[in-house]
Amino acid sequence: MTQITFVRHGQTDWNLQRRIQGLTDIPLNDTGRAQARRAGKELVGGEWDVVVSSSLSRARETAEIIAEQIGLPVPNVVEGLQERAHGDMEGMTFEERQAAFPGDAVVPGLESRDAVIDRVLAALDGLAHVTGGIRILAVSHGGVIGSLIRHATAGQQPTAGQVIANGSYHDFNWSEGSLSLVTLRAQEADKDLPPLRFPQR
Repeated sequence: MTQITFVRHGQTDWNLQRRIQGLTDIPLNDTGRAQARRAGKELVGGEWDVVVSSSLSRARETAEIIAEQIGLPVPNVVEGLQERAHGDMEGMTFEERQAAFPGDAVVPGLESRDAVIDRVLAALDGLAHVTGGIRILAVSHGGVIGSLIRHATAGQQPTAGQVIANGSYHDFNWSEGSLSLVTLRAQEADKDLPPLRFPQR
């Protein structure tokens, strides 16, 4: 069994403006760097084997900050951990997206959630074999982590209003191609909530 703790990257200016980022490569802002340092301090002592990251710069820099904090080498970039592609919605606020693509309108270039899950699970399978690590820190994105939570919990996902906060981290177990959620640290309206722990399957 491999433990994989997923960390959401720190804040960017587009996060602050509530714009859809997707694959648009927006860097961390100063708040995001502070969030990464805080996460790193909280994760010190976890006996991590390796840090890996999405290829997008906001995740890479978060991973580099955390790796330095916990005393591990420069993170490995892993294809497949990048954010969900949002196509023509990228750069829009929620209100702009609703105006441009109302209701069930098709969004050109939008990646399906199933496609996100398929590529991330393939990446995790490769990690378990290639790194040889049993405790992995993986820095990725809110859309990816949310999709993994829905996949792993089969209906026990966070309640409405809860979010995957920038700089938050969430524990999963990976065994023989199966992913299970161990600990979810979600927030509601910027208020910290106690971690939710899930039975291991």
